[in-house]
Amino acid sequence: MNYELDSEEQEILEAFENGKLKSVPDAQQKLRDAREAARNTLDRMRQIRLNLTERDFHLVYAKAAEQGLSYPVLISNIVHKYLTGQLVERV
Repeated sequence: MNYELDSEEQEILEAFENGKLKSVPDAQQKLRDAREAARNTLDRMRQIRLNLTERDFHLVYAKAAEQGLSYPVLISNIVHKYLTGQLVERV
């Protein structure tokens, strides 16, 4: 694939190719710290209590089983899709 680089990206690529970039002494530790910070920010889960009618619970449970998921994962997926606009109501 060919990607178009903007001027800043092109400048970084040229500096890399010309050997002008230098690694920091503790680069691996900094990389691990950045990955952990990103993981903690993006993947942090919060537990909530959710009351469902008996009928809705059984429907969710059955639908989750059909998809090979646990029902909490299915509920989490539904909420995420709704909040990100990926789940639309059918009329």
